[in-house]
Amino acid sequence: MDEADRLLLRRHRRLLVEKLQVDQLWDALLSRELFKPHMIEDIQRAGCGSRRDQARQLITDLESRGSQAFPLFISCLEETGQCMLASILQTNRQTEKFLIPKPKDPRPVDIGSGGSGDGGAPEILRQNTDLAYVMSTEPCGHCLIINNVNFSPESRLSTRTGSDIDCGKLQLRFSSLHFVVEVKRDLTAKEMGLALLELARRDHGALDCCVVVILSHGCQASHLQFPGAVYGTDGYPVSLEKIVNIFNGTSCPSLGGKPKLFFIQACGGEQKDHGFEVASTSPEEESPGSNPESDATPFQEDAWTFDQVDAVSSLPTPSDIFVSYSTFPGFVSWREPKRGSWYVETLDDIFEHWAHSEDLQSLLLRVANAVSGKGIYKQMPGFFNFLRKKLFFKTS
Repeated sequence: MDEADRLLLRRHRRLLVEKLQVDQLWDALLSRELFKPHMIEDIQRAGCGSRRDQARQLITDLESRGSQAFPLFISCLEETGQCMLASILQTNRQTEKFLIPKPKDPRPVDIGSGGSGDGGAPEILRQNTDLAYVMSTEPCGHCLIINNVNFSPESRLSTRTGSDIDCGKLQLRFSSLHFVVEVKRDLTAKEMGLALLELARRDHGALDCCVVVILSHGCQASHLQFPGAVYGTDGYPVSLEKIVNIFNGTSCPSLGGKPKLFFIQACGGEQKDHGFEVASTSPEEESPGSNPESDATPFQEDAWTFDQVDAVSSLPTPSDIFVSYSTFPGFVSWREPKRGSWYVETLDDIFEHWAHSEDLQSLLLRVANAVSGKGIYKQMPGFFNFLRKKLFFKTS
């Protein structure tokens, strides 16, 4: 299987695991000699033997079945009546082969130390500085994680059990993406502001990017650009608009023209999204006996005048900024004490499997799609994208 087909198969892996009817495929796969009988038996015994486990193993093994494996697999889907999946794969395959020109020089491209080594369209984009940010320095930049777990009794905010799990995952993930990670735990609103200001005032001239992660309770807040606020451990909110603007071109000139990424695991409000026409939660989506908690707290527009947004007329136009929210503004964000939050768990998994080949926006679309299918109550992550180019993380 060539690299383009392999990447396309991986890109649709989750869809195939969810929808593939493997029990209808065995005869078709055997008749086209894609697999031998003993290989089919091994696939059927994969994991617990469930349909999902079999589908997952089939997709993995398919990559090693030769250059014609992908088109033959599509024809198997058509033969067994799984025409929707066949159409999606075939359409995307034709589109990519039409849009992506083959290099005139057949010699391997020297992608240098900053490339993913996967070749194809992602590498072409990575190296085009008109279309993608440069992410080649070592380290790429600073990553600050503020992890608020324990709150003062006066705040009436609950302990965020499971947040340390999120923090650990993100610390390892951004370290693997070549960031220098610093974790600060249980900060008051004032301490949060000081930590962010200290980060913004550093010299980022020799670096390519900056990341801020905030794990806390949250609420709605009045805003012009970026909705929501996050709580310090003393129960006072800090608006996300103020946090983002600490890193604007005026306050942080050494990050001018460089991507500034914000990942927010906190509630955007108190509404619970019941969803619509959604099947019951699968075992893979929610662990037995799990009792997800929300990070919701009431809307407090004027709870702390010290933390109100600076003068409206001085707010700059955001540039090179990406803000990822764990939930749609106005709704709760779910967290499980033993597994951490749905958003961070999914973000970490998606980054592990796809950061080597896809840009940031594509990764976050995958996160939104995966999280939106979890649980009885629903959650919909989203983002505000003011980046001027595509961003590919440095993965090797």
